[in-house]
Amino acid sequence: MASQQEQLEAWSSRLLQALELEGTPVDVSAVLDLAAVAAHSVVRPAAPLTTFIVGYAAGLAAATGQAEDAVAMRSAMAVAADECRGAAAEGDTK
Repeated sequence: MASQQEQLEAWSSRLLQALELEGTPVDVSAVLDLAAVAAHSVVRPAAPLTTFIVGYAAGLAAATGQAEDAVAMRSAMAVAADECRGAAAEGDTK
């Protein structure tokens, strides 16, 4: 039986292929870490919302030539993680 990580990597590959994004690097662990930060710093449903917005922002930055794919993703994830931590510090949590 495949590990959870292997299943997520396979799912990521399948979804990328279905969306015609083959070859797009996805750091599954980093995405899950960001989702965890959002879930614990804001509210649980912030996890998928945060990762969706980060992906959208990174894709837009890459598509418009503002940054290479990997740089756009790292930057968007860093901004989101900072915002999550800021929300937690301000008491905007569960």
